[in-house]
Amino acid sequence: MKELLFGAAYYDEYMPYERLDQDISMMKKAGMNTVRIAESTWSTCEPQEGVFDFSHVEKVMDAMEEAGMKVIIGTPTYAIPTWMVKSHPDVIAETVSGRGIYGARQIMDITHPVYLFYAERVIRELMKRTAHRQCVIGFQIDNETKYYGTAGKNVQERFVKYLRRKFHDDLDAMNREFGLDYWSNRINAWEDFPDVRGTINGSLGAEFEKFQRTLVDEFLSWQADIVNEYRREDQFITHNFDFEWRGYSYGVQPDVNHFHASRCMTIAGVDIYHPSQDELTGAEIAFGGDMTRSLKKGNYLLLETEAQGYPGWTPYKGQLRLQAYSHLASGSNSVMYWHWHSIHNSFETYWKGLLSHDFQENDAYREACVIGREWKEIGQSLVNLKKKNEVAILVSNESLTALKWFGIQATAAGDDGIGYNDVVRWIYDALYRMNVECDFIWPESENLGQYKAIFVPALYAAPDALLERLNQYVADGGHLVATFKTAFANENVKVSHEVQPHILNTCFGVEYHQFTFPKNVGLSGTVIRDGACAEAKVFMELLIPQGAQTLASYDHYNWKDYAAITKNHYGKGTAVYLGCMTDDETLKSVIKTVFQEAKTELSAYSFPVIVRKGTNDFGKQVTYFLNYSSEEKDIKYLEEPGRKLLSGSRTETGDTWKIPAWGVEIVEQL
Repeated sequence: MKELLFGAAYYDEYMPYERLDQDISMMKKAGMNTVRIAESTWSTCEPQEGVFDFSHVEKVMDAMEEAGMKVIIGTPTYAIPTWMVKSHPDVIAETVSGRGIYGARQIMDITHPVYLFYAERVIRELMKRTAHRQCVIGFQIDNETKYYGTAGKNVQERFVKYLRRKFHDDLDAMNREFGLDYWSNRINAWEDFPDVRGTINGSLGAEFEKFQRTLVDEFLSWQADIVNEYRREDQFITHNFDFEWRGYSYGVQPDVNHFHASRCMTIAGVDIYHPSQDELTGAEIAFGGDMTRSLKKGNYLLLETEAQGYPGWTPYKGQLRLQAYSHLASGSNSVMYWHWHSIHNSFETYWKGLLSHDFQENDAYREACVIGREWKEIGQSLVNLKKKNEVAILVSNESLTALKWFGIQATAAGDDGIGYNDVVRWIYDALYRMNVECDFIWPESENLGQYKAIFVPALYAAPDALLERLNQYVADGGHLVATFKTAFANENVKVSHEVQPHILNTCFGVEYHQFTFPKNVGLSGTVIRDGACAEAKVFMELLIPQGAQTLASYDHYNWKDYAAITKNHYGKGTAVYLGCMTDDETLKSVIKTVFQEAKTELSAYSFPVIVRKGTNDFGKQVTYFLNYSSEEKDIKYLEEPGRKLLSGSRTETGDTWKIPAWGVEIVEQL
């Protein structure tokens, strides 16, 4: 990128009256240079089958081009028009709950040939009208795409073909690997394959979900191929990935493998939403940014984030600006709000844009003006921030799915307990609060040795080859940290019949044969701070060291002979195993132990002061200091002498300065 992109999604077709020129004037006053358009306009662009009207799109492009603004075009395929469903009702996905009813977005079967026919036609018509325009800098294919539960006859027929390829037409191998003899689920002829929606077999069910995720890879790649026929070399292709949703962006997306789906794009893109006001921590911004940056190992685009969002998210003074800089600090080259204005009808009426329903200037808009003004002055020092991190977290869609089937903590009372993403965020959030920046890696990732430390949360389902690679990583001098529920089953969710943790017991120097749920179980040992009330939480494996050092034991009259946390020297490296979830202070103590072994210096700063670094286009280190609190914070600057970009003043090593509540400071080294 030559400059940072700053803007919003803009929906001329939603406006209650004509105000395009006025909106552009307000955008330019705010320093915005980019809008996203067209992504949700299918029924407007094609009001009847084969009848096209792109006047809204062309009008906005004309106005933006005249104003010197950039435009990102979204393909409008994520919400289907009524005429299609009227003529072809079976384009709506058939899920485990049956066929849906028209109304919501993203209810279609993305594999249906009729849907694909119409989708291709509208994409091509849109591309003919947009790809040649100078204002158009890139294309967003579809929107937060997932497989939407599609599991109809056509999808299941494809799944059977997929399994025949996977098992080389060997039914016995499939039955054996999935354990289908249980409850007479054995399949003795391919033509007898049952409706997968009713399966109680976790291996088969997880494999079907894995297959469904490949449909997303295929669909996005298919769209990218169409766009590639029209786009110029200087125009990008991206997609706005999202995450597991818990009222905000939380964890690894269950229905899409981002690592696979991003391969067809020239630059990764993301949507990140998060709580604000007193609940604003920056953790979701950092998590989503780190994961998206890791997809293609470079800068990415933030395509959607909140300006005001839910009424409960209306930002405090300073928070919109803090959030914007936090995205850049993770490696984003853009901040784009969803959306420019609050709409006046329908489902998202109260998801507020940068402007409220009255279209008047407000505190959020005025703060956006501050952001835009600053970026015009210092943006060249902030764009294309490059990072080289020493720590990685390994995430796995397969483990996420497997633990959705089998859970981490399930009780007789029917409590579903916690899930895979809770463990991922337990690890990530501790690193974040300690200002340990990290990348994300996936089971297929190569060059593990580039990282001094790798954290592996709940890698429940993994192929032997990956576990052998992790063993080798430690032997070669790496430092591995894994949690409970790691290396328990293979990639087909078949539990190992050997000592647990499977294969990794070699590098961890530990084994276990039993596990249970902790009830009034404390922790004691060298990693427990004096006076701390440390406790085992959620799940506990009864670890038996086989050469490993015990860092913590279970403080309980019945479980006291078992280890809870261990450390083992293996080859040139070390491996730490957490047999239970712990309180945050104990986890931080474990992380400090690992970093001592890795000879890696920990940050002198900790939450609520978040520090993130990178190298800019001038080859200079840029350090962000982000104050995620309602109180002013004193900062002692410990880096090499630099220039405070927001004020232009010089700062020396050892200088002390203040950051206001919800404030930010950025230093570019001299």
